[in-house]
Amino acid sequence: MYIPNFNREDDTEKLVSFMQNYNFATLVSISDGVPIASHIPVVAKLSGETVTLSGHLARANPHCEVLETGEMLAIFTGPHAYISPKNYERLESVPTWNYVAVHAYGTPKTMTFKEKPDEMQALVADLVEAHEASYKEQWDSLSEKFRHGMMQGIVGFEMTVTRLEGKYKLSQNRPEQDQKEVAQALQNNVNPTVSEVGKLMMEKLKRHDG
Repeated sequence: MYIPNFNREDDTEKLVSFMQNYNFATLVSISDGVPIASHIPVVAKLSGETVTLSGHLARANPHCEVLETGEMLAIFTGPHAYISPKNYERLESVPTWNYVAVHAYGTPKTMTFKEKPDEMQALVADLVEAHEASYKEQWDSLSEKFRHGMMQGIVGFEMTVTRLEGKYKLSQNRPEQDQKEVAQALQNNVNPTVSEVGKLMMEKLKRHDG
């Protein structure tokens, strides 16, 4: 990912928190020289300095066949917004787009319920905890035949992240007054995705001001 220095974010805790908040990821691998992608929820964890990602794909998904064959890229994207040059003081300006994105790289290890039932059950438990903890009671109450049948239809994976890139493109290359004008305009937008970018910009400006 192209990241100018002023847009780069290297704080691992911040990036993991972002992945946890915007955890519907795009997984990209290479199959016979051609990119293959899947869109799934992913659980991101930080233990010491180690970042891991886990999730599962449908067993019928051909992506499963190449998960362990090479490096995979997991893309996490968050709020984004069109930036109008009308918010800049200088007339000779052009439109752009502000956004936040995190790229995580690594080689996944796969697992199936038949081979590693305990690990698969732990993986499913993590996904339930991350998205709807209250569903655990209902899931546990379902018949063993049903639960095991569901888990036999998926392939789980866990990936230790070997490279993590964070890009916070929030108008940092513009004068501070331009940044404030853009942030205010975005915060006033009725679209919650757009207004969230404004909030991120304002938070960054406040931290900069000390």
